[in-house]
Amino acid sequence: MTIADQVTGSTIAGTANPADVKPADVKPADSAAVGSKPAGSKPRARAPAITLPAIGERELRLDLFRGLALWLIFIDHLPASLLTWLTIRNYGLSDATEIFIFISGYTAAFVYGRAMLESGVVIATARILRRVWQIYVAHVFLFTIFLAEISYVATRFENPLYTEEMGIMDFLKQPDVTIVQALLLRFRPVNMDVLPLYIVLMLALPLILWLMKWRPDVTLGLSVLLYAATWEFDLYLSAYPNGFWAFNPFAWQLLFVFGAWCALGGARRMSRVLASSVTMWISIAYLVAAFYVTLTWYVPQLSHLMPKLIEQWMYPIDKTNLDVLRFTHFLALAALTVRFLPRDWPGLKSRWLRPLILCGQHSLEIFCLGVFLAFAGHFILAEVSGGAAMHALISLSGVLIMWGVAWVISWYKRVADKSGAKTKNAVGNADLAGGG
Repeated sequence: MTIADQVTGSTIAGTANPADVKPADVKPADSAAVGSKPAGSKPRARAPAITLPAIGERELRLDLFRGLALWLIFIDHLPASLLTWLTIRNYGLSDATEIFIFISGYTAAFVYGRAMLESGVVIATARILRRVWQIYVAHVFLFTIFLAEISYVATRFENPLYTEEMGIMDFLKQPDVTIVQALLLRFRPVNMDVLPLYIVLMLALPLILWLMKWRPDVTLGLSVLLYAATWEFDLYLSAYPNGFWAFNPFAWQLLFVFGAWCALGGARRMSRVLASSVTMWISIAYLVAAFYVTLTWYVPQLSHLMPKLIEQWMYPIDKTNLDVLRFTHFLALAALTVRFLPRDWPGLKSRWLRPLILCGQHSLEIFCLGVFLAFAGHFILAEVSGGAAMHALISLSGVLIMWGVAWVISWYKRVADKSGAKTKNAVGNADLAGGG
């Protein structure tokens, strides 16, 4: 059983194993249908390409890795120090952003795919747009608080470099124009690029799910074509005052759509590939090669061992447009994770992993908090001390604060809001995707 089967309980039409069908489950009418079609009988309606996911307990692996991605994003947003060497971007070609976007696509499809199958396209679209509005409001709120935080620190400590470093100089010069551009998602301070990307991807989700309902594989193919066209024709969204989006939605949609495709049956159909020892060893070999490439960035003495032709072909590894090397690196990590971390792993119930899982279950709030804390930590390291001990203290404090806020939110939904449990069971495992 793969992650798609275990999370959604779904079965793709036409792929059921005859050995799984018990004789008692076959009714007489069904037996007649298997034999010969009665004269004048109407043809059966075509089975949908995706089936209705069953509501069950939360998939804790998704929460675990989404929480891990939030912690890693927070640490990566701090100035470089000893602790930042613990994040995965220093050991491969992808980082926490890929994990975050893939899981967001997976959970969004899981929740709203069910809504589309149960209630139709219109109702599902309405629910998606409501969630997009919630994320947009969170982005605007975070933008306001973030600007206030930076402006106060820059003024209080008479250090205008903060405004320049965090990318808000244009706001101070032309606040009226800049606010309008910020509302249009074209102006963003440093570290505020993920939510605008997610807003755009969620706006496209109704079309993605409608196409998935028709032909999942074709939908993924169209996503690949758009990704290729982005590279071929240099498609991008412009940013204010100049430049382009740090995460190009035309490229990053591939990871989001791939996550949706896996949630709605794609992972099930890949089960034999994922279980293959050939896939495992290819993944391991690719991860080792990627690790060696990253070593050449930090140990120049190793760079002479890298063939020049490979360097010319490989560089630059573009994060803005989701370089194919980054995408395949994430695929290798995901393949090994699914293989070696089963859904029923006892460690998922461990109290030591509970903080990560709690943060993953409330990812929108914790992401916004992490952006705020990252600048606060940046300020302390710049004004007080930039040593490794202070960096470790700030990182640990930030993680503990994120965990504490996640616990309070969880407690409120579980205890203070009595209707929260029913709502949670109704919408499934979503949070950033669907407000669960």
